[in-house]
Amino acid sequence: MNFDISEELKKLPHNPGVYIMHDAGDTILYVGKAVDLHNRVRSYFRKIVGRGPQIDRMVEQIEYFEYIVTDSELEALILENNLIKEHSPKYNTLLKDDKTYPYIKVTVDEAYPRLLFSREMKKDRARYFGPFTSAQAVRETIDLLNKLYRLRNCNRVLPRDFGVERPCLNYHITQCDAPCQGNMSVEEYRERIDGALDFLNGNHKSVVKSLEEKMLKASEEMNYEEAASIRDLLENVKSVTEKQKITDSVGEDRDVIAMARDDSDTVVQVFFVRDGRLIGREHYYMENTAEREDGHILQEFVKQFYAGTPFIPRELMISCEIEEKALIEDWLSGIRGNRVYILTPKRGTKEKFVELAAQNARLILDRDKERIRSEQARTTGAVHEIEEWIGLQGLKRMEAYDISNTSGFANVGSMVVYEDGSPKRSDYRKFRIQSVAGPDDYACMKEVLTRRFSHAEDDSRFGIFPDIILMDGGRGQVNIALGVLNELGLNIPVAGMVKDDNHRTRGLYYNNIEIPIDTHSEGFKLLTRIQDEAHRFAIEYHRSLRSGNQVHSVLDEIPGVGPARRKSLMKAYTSINDLRAATPEDISSKTGIPINICTQISDYLKVGGEE
Repeated sequence: MNFDISEELKKLPHNPGVYIMHDAGDTILYVGKAVDLHNRVRSYFRKIVGRGPQIDRMVEQIEYFEYIVTDSELEALILENNLIKEHSPKYNTLLKDDKTYPYIKVTVDEAYPRLLFSREMKKDRARYFGPFTSAQAVRETIDLLNKLYRLRNCNRVLPRDFGVERPCLNYHITQCDAPCQGNMSVEEYRERIDGALDFLNGNHKSVVKSLEEKMLKASEEMNYEEAASIRDLLENVKSVTEKQKITDSVGEDRDVIAMARDDSDTVVQVFFVRDGRLIGREHYYMENTAEREDGHILQEFVKQFYAGTPFIPRELMISCEIEEKALIEDWLSGIRGNRVYILTPKRGTKEKFVELAAQNARLILDRDKERIRSEQARTTGAVHEIEEWIGLQGLKRMEAYDISNTSGFANVGSMVVYEDGSPKRSDYRKFRIQSVAGPDDYACMKEVLTRRFSHAEDDSRFGIFPDIILMDGGRGQVNIALGVLNELGLNIPVAGMVKDDNHRTRGLYYNNIEIPIDTHSEGFKLLTRIQDEAHRFAIEYHRSLRSGNQVHSVLDEIPGVGPARRKSLMKAYTSINDLRAATPEDISSKTGIPINICTQISDYLKVGGEE
């Protein structure tokens, strides 16, 4: 995030509200309230003597801040308290026994999922149920479902750890069927997890009915011990569902949704109210809204947002009517397991709450508009500038390459990918050079490009071709790339990022012409970032190979040369070429390696050099 604190301080409104200070890792440092947000927040960044070392330490860590406006100082006080309870910021005065709301976490991304107790909802691939107000009820529910469906609660990684250890006590007391021993397939175990998920989604009746049928059957078969065990489980199910009903009746769970828009952008603000308390908020940008009605935008937001959220509240309060209200209510009710209502308040405190959400959405839209434009200029805007310089269009995907080595002993190559002006790190690739012994960057680059583009049909990782290739250099590097592409029958534009004497990009080499570029433009800054990123990625890979005993060079292929002798050779000679030029006697005198082994080294390198 590009957050200019001095500029953002100027935009602060003269309204009551709550401010939230964040550090570089997005951790909340402090939550405070103010009668006048503009004056209060600015006071932190003035040089004030005597405010205390703790506040000074906090201010030093502030990377950015956000704020929520309220209608009164009293509302700010209530909201401040709720946010402090929810986030427990480091620099706020806190009750030691204060706790966040608990969740039930289902690790559906695992082959054999588990049910876990969690105090936070992370952005991972697990499913979360909650938040609940009673930690005891959550633990009882997890314990019940583990017994009911005989699920594992160990930390073993399955199927990797099949049979590594003996089954635990739960297996011996028939509370788990030991999937850790490979006793059941993933499909069989998934059926049990689906049953637990069904229960957590509110379908208690099917569980109660199934248990009653099993208990009756066990009783008829005079298997009274099993019948009694099922009876106890049945009582636990009824107990848990009753506690959930009691929990649901205390306070209200609702989401308050409002929006703000201008000619090109739309922001939707969501306030999260749990157990009658506002515990947080989020804002979301909607695309392609220029010719849409407000009701249509909110309707699409509700459908898309609640299709992926783990918790659906009892009420959604929205700022305007939507056309498919009844249909969406039925859909959300089916997911929640009981009735969900979509309301559009027209008067009273609920209407003011929605207006407050809309007011905050407007502030976010105004505050972020400049930042959004700046980010677009850095990314897509910069790409358009590059397109104009070289006379091409549609440069969505760019690939850049770099070579790194230490005197030719360990050559590596890097490939970095940018899409729409932003790095796409999942597509980065690194290469161990296999055919080049010495520090020959041109030959190394030829191997990298040949491997990258010749493997496209066999390797899905290389299946997407770039719209342009950016080489770290001028005519020589560009001609290497064009030669490889010509041999493979590919037609991809290639441009070189030409550097000056200080190793800074000064222009683009394209179609045998060096094109001068504005060094103050966003396009120039993007090219510099791409060039630096390719270099960084290659250097990091090379550094990782140099660490420990991971370096593998041409010396490893020579019979009689192990790690110790390789180290001696690398210490005595700065490059493979220097070693190749040395006589066996010279090698032996500098390294102490026996003359017969030095003869083998010399012969091997000379043969390799001729080839």
